Amino acid sequence: MLDEVRKGPSIRGMYVGGEWLKTAATFDDVDPSDGTVWAQVPDGRRSEASAAIEAAHAAFGDWSSRTFSERAHVLLKAADIWQRRIPDFVTAMQAEGGGWFGKGMFEANYVAEVFRAAAAACYQNIGEIMPSEHHKFSTAVRVPMGVISVISPWNFPGILSSRGFAFPLAAGNCIVLKPSEDTPYCGGIFFAEVLEEAGIPAGVFNVVTCSRDHVAEVGDELVENPLVEGISFTGSTPVGRSIAAKAGAHLKKCCVELGGKDSLIIRADADMERATQAANFGSFMHQGQICMSVEKVLVHESIYPQFLKEFVERAGKLAVGDTKQQDNVIGPLINDRQVARVKAQLDDAVAKGAKVAVGGGIKGRFVEPTILTDVTPDMDVYRNETFGPLVPVIPFRTDDDAIAISNDTEYGLSAGIISQDEQEALAMANRLETGMCHINCSSVNDEPHIPFGGSKSSGVGRHGGRWSMETFTETRWITLDRGGRHYPPVF
Repeated sequence: MLDEVRKGPSIRGMYVGGEWLKTAATFDDVDPSDGTVWAQVPDGRRSEASAAIEAAHAAFGDWSSRTFSERAHVLLKAADIWQRRIPDFVTAMQAEGGGWFGKGMFEANYVAEVFRAAAAACYQNIGEIMPSEHHKFSTAVRVPMGVISVISPWNFPGILSSRGFAFPLAAGNCIVLKPSEDTPYCGGIFFAEVLEEAGIPAGVFNVVTCSRDHVAEVGDELVENPLVEGISFTGSTPVGRSIAAKAGAHLKKCCVELGGKDSLIIRADADMERATQAANFGSFMHQGQICMSVEKVLVHESIYPQFLKEFVERAGKLAVGDTKQQDNVIGPLINDRQVARVKAQLDDAVAKGAKVAVGGGIKGRFVEPTILTDVTPDMDVYRNETFGPLVPVIPFRTDDDAIAISNDTEYGLSAGIISQDEQEALAMANRLETGMCHINCSSVNDEPHIPFGGSKSSGVGRHGGRWSMETFTETRWITLDRGGRHYPPVF
């Protein structure tokens, strides 16, 4: 299919041990907007993953012994190179991931800040001094673990790859990154290009790519190889459960950030402009393909008619189409499996009595922003993650009702509350079973230095800032005996 390849990047290979590694087999990197082949990418196997792990293990001694400032300087240089290459990333993201131009610009600028935040973490405390009953100089210090496997998703390949590896790298670990087969360039190979230019030592950072056919064997190697000490995974809850179980069986530390069924709660005193904008952005940004997308809009019954009217008007103005045309805000879903998932939820809801207030059209991989009313708990869209531009608007009578509906899911990632009464909103936030909650904003929020993660089936552990540093380091107790602790005379 080489003659069908469009003008994508020149893929030099996987990045293993500081070298660009070609493979005999390749797979098609497809533009989701039109199904054309954008690039040919190396199709790795378990052997390539093993080689990358061994390269990382061999590099660990040198990288972990370097001064904190040396590691920080590499990350700061990477940030500058990334910043210079933002146009390259955005163009690639539009073609490979189907994202809107504005989404690409946000993501690209965010990644530069991830590198800078990770560099800043190199200068933070790495331990503490504790009191001792025996007059010892008693310390608890954090040390790097070794090889960390990072398995990243396709929806925000820049942010979710960099978040997974930058802080562990800053702590002195070495990385093997496997990006999604849907975004192997934006989520992996592009990072290798940047870090190579930044002077990352050979073996410290490695990228292994593979097709969907070989994800299982490559993934198993990245989790089960005895040289791997920790795993960072962002993706679906079923896969995350499997990875966490395997990591637990091997007594390895694991941070998994998984799915969500996040609510946006609109209280009776909400500012309507703010509420409808938060709902529109939270529900339909990047076609709803965000783990913390708004997937239930809960509206107080007294303002429900007005809110629904204005929300429908906003959603109806979002342009749908190939996002390489910058006016199009709603692009394609990433693949046919995602389209089928959204269609199944839509069909199930309508069959059980839900009404389509706006949207509902599906053409290829393009799904119109769709708002549903009359949604009930027996519908799939009420309970299970959608990951697409389909959202129910559900009325509630009391704060207790809203909290109960929001918590009525196995997930617990994020939430939003729109209210002019901050005290009442905070009281509600404290009762929501989520790892994050944002008052007077949508559930879609992130910053490089914050503790990002969920509860329940939305994951275990936290990414971001010092929380990433804690996750991907080990704690050691080291003492100096200065008090002459006495041993029993019998010894």
